[in-house]
Amino acid sequence: MPLKLVFMGTPDFSVPALEAIVAAGHEVVAVYSQPPRPAGRGMAERPSPVHAKAAALGIPVRTPRTLKAPEDQAAFADLGADAAVVIAYGLLLPRAVLDATKLGCFNVHASELPRWRGAAPIQRAIMAGDERTAVMVMRMEEGLDTGPVALTDLVPITPNTTAGELHDTLSEHGARLIVEALAKLEHGPLETVPQPADGITYAAKIDKKESQIDFAKPAREVHNHIRGLSPFPGAWFEATPQGGKPERIKVLRSEIAKGQGAPGELIDNKLAIACGEGAIRLVEVQRAGKRAMSAEEFQRGFALPRGTRI
Repeated sequence: MPLKLVFMGTPDFSVPALEAIVAAGHEVVAVYSQPPRPAGRGMAERPSPVHAKAAALGIPVRTPRTLKAPEDQAAFADLGADAAVVIAYGLLLPRAVLDATKLGCFNVHASELPRWRGAAPIQRAIMAGDERTAVMVMRMEEGLDTGPVALTDLVPITPNTTAGELHDTLSEHGARLIVEALAKLEHGPLETVPQPADGITYAAKIDKKESQIDFAKPAREVHNHIRGLSPFPGAWFEATPQGGKPERIKVLRSEIAKGQGAPGELIDNKLAIACGEGAIRLVEVQRAGKRAMSAEEFQRGFALPRGTRI
C-alpha cells in the first residue's frame, strides 16, 4: 500500500522527485524546505523551488531554520510518517529525526559514493575530470553521506558536459530511482550495501572565489573548471575592449583548441586563449547584465584581437 512520507528538499534538483512521488500515489503529509530567502532586484523573500511546488500541490510546508530544538523534533515525529525522503535539503538531520519514522530516512545523492560526499558533487565531479558519476539512494546515518546504499544509477560524463546539463540528468534519474526504492520499501525491507572504505572524497560547497579562471593551468583543467561552474556561478575572466572599460566575462562553454602562447594570451581572432599547457577556445559567454551569446556574437560587440592578454 502507498507510504505516508515526509519530503525534505530545497532546490530545483529536488522538484522532479517530489512530483514523481506524488504521481506514484504516496501520501506526502508534509514538506520541509529551507526558509524563503531574499531574491531578485527587489530582494523580496522568495520560497524555494520545492516550497513553491509543494504549495502548488496542496502539501503543507514547514521551514524551520534548524531541527535541533526538541519542539521541532517532536513536531516531526508527530507526523507519524512511514519514511522520509531527503534530497538536497540543506540541513543535517539529528538522530532524533532520523529515528522518528517507522522505516527510516532515505537520501538521493548525486555522486558515485563514497566519491564526492557533501554539498557540490555535480560540480566537483566535472571539475575533477571524472568520466562518470551516479545517483544513489541510501539509508541515512548521522555522518555526512555515509549511509549504506540501496540503489545506484550510473551516468556517463562526456568531455563537454556542463554542470547544468548533468544536474538536470541526475535530477530526472534520481526521481525515477527514489520511486523505485519506495516501491520496494512498500513490500518489505529495502536491502542496502555499506559504502566502500576506500575512495572517499568530499565535495566542498563552491566558493565564489574559485570562479575566476586561471589560464596558467593546463587547458584540460581550465576547460573542466569552466564547464563545472556552468551556468552557476559561472567561471569568469576580466577583459578590456579597445577604448573601453574592464568587464567581467562569464564563460559558459569552451572547447580544447590547438596552439600555444603565454597564459591568457589570445592566439587567434576566434577567441582561442593560451593556457599553461595547450589552449582553449571560448564557445559561449555572457557579459555582465546581458544574455548568453555565442563567441562570434561576443566578438562583434567586444573586440578582443589576437595578442590581447587577459
